[in-house]
Amino acid sequence: MESRPTSLRQSLGALEYFTFGFGSMVGAGWLVVMDDWLRRGGPGGAMLGFLAGAVLLLPIAHTYGRLVRLIPDAGAEIAYTERVFPPAASFSAGWMMVLAYSIVCPWEAVAIGNLLARLFPEMNAVVLYSVAGKAITLPRLLAGLGLTAAIGLVNYRGIRLSGRFQDVTTLGLLVCFAVFVALGIGHGSPANAEPLFAPVGPFVSVLLVMQIVPYFLTGFESIPKASEEALPNLRPSTLPRIITLALLAGGLFYVVIVGVVAWVCPWTDIVSQHLGTDAAFARAFGTPWIARLILAAAVLSLFKVFNGNFVAATRLVYALGRRGLVHPALGAVHPRFGTPVLAIAFVAIPTAAAAFLGDAVLVPISEVGTAVGAIGWCAACLAFIALARRHNTRDGVAIAMIGVLVSVAIVLMKVVPAIPGSLTAVEWFAFTAWCVLGLALRRRVPGPIAPSVRDR
Repeated sequence: MESRPTSLRQSLGALEYFTFGFGSMVGAGWLVVMDDWLRRGGPGGAMLGFLAGAVLLLPIAHTYGRLVRLIPDAGAEIAYTERVFPPAASFSAGWMMVLAYSIVCPWEAVAIGNLLARLFPEMNAVVLYSVAGKAITLPRLLAGLGLTAAIGLVNYRGIRLSGRFQDVTTLGLLVCFAVFVALGIGHGSPANAEPLFAPVGPFVSVLLVMQIVPYFLTGFESIPKASEEALPNLRPSTLPRIITLALLAGGLFYVVIVGVVAWVCPWTDIVSQHLGTDAAFARAFGTPWIARLILAAAVLSLFKVFNGNFVAATRLVYALGRRGLVHPALGAVHPRFGTPVLAIAFVAIPTAAAAFLGDAVLVPISEVGTAVGAIGWCAACLAFIALARRHNTRDGVAIAMIGVLVSVAIVLMKVVPAIPGSLTAVEWFAFTAWCVLGLALRRRVPGPIAPSVRDR
């Protein structure tokens, strides 16, 4: 691993990196859209779809592991591509990944109100206005703004505090998960999982679920964004292993939760009645307390997803500013806390503003993150191949090529109109607006453009 000065605070250990990777992937989707997963594939199709999707993403995770060991830079995709491609390509890769992470933040700010409303119906009182037919209530809005302010403050105060927050919320989720999975296994029936696949048949069932897997497993590559903030004594081989471990743990989490939900409650009822995971367990157990436990786990899960994606987005913005690809002020670091304070504001303020739109607008554009994330993955894999050829080595190239193919396939699934689940007009508008904003903010600089570029 290369050694070079960094102005970010070095205070993250192996546990923090795992909780950032796993925590950035596993959100509250397993609670609120379980009926959609089962509708697509049935329990067998959903479990095999998530398992196959995680396996297909392993080449990308492996390539990121090699890259982070070679280039421990907060810019990640920016740093990888700038060595072999022009600055415009480096900026584009980074800007796409900023969107992939930052688009998650306002969605979580809105989702916290939705989750709390399941526990406290009073959250639905005091309707302020409506967007696309959906009401925006004062308590829900205040919850979203409060969570955004809290995440911003935690990250402003230091990456160590942010890491501790990630540890607590991730481990809390896993404890709750273990409890209700253990209870569910002893309180279900294999008959509830029949038929194993959706009416479209086994192959199509698995395929329909695999299409959404990249969205729910995006986050393992967030680990390199904090690579400059590792403890000095952290071994170089640690981060590559944690990237792979986080991806496998995320895939396993989804496989297990689908299986347990289909075990405790007839999955056809979940689909026909649009039940969430909490409602399915409450019906199976005949008591609301298990639902409250699951909702508590979902709230913790939401906190860590928000925090993990917030960290990744701010580090990329910081990396762009440090290179002068956007205004250099965004690359400034707080002298006391060692955090990219203006980059944090750059992500936090739009997140708070977007919370006023509600989920009627945010849900349709959230899947843009799948396409732009895959663009970043593809750029990283291509950069690895180019670097390997420059150094006349074939080690890891074949795996990186598979990563390119998987990334391209994901992008095509989202941009080809004939494929179910491709981008809608609203999503294309959001993507175009982000590109226009990038062109407006981008600054032209000569290369090399960062300390990580030494052999260009």
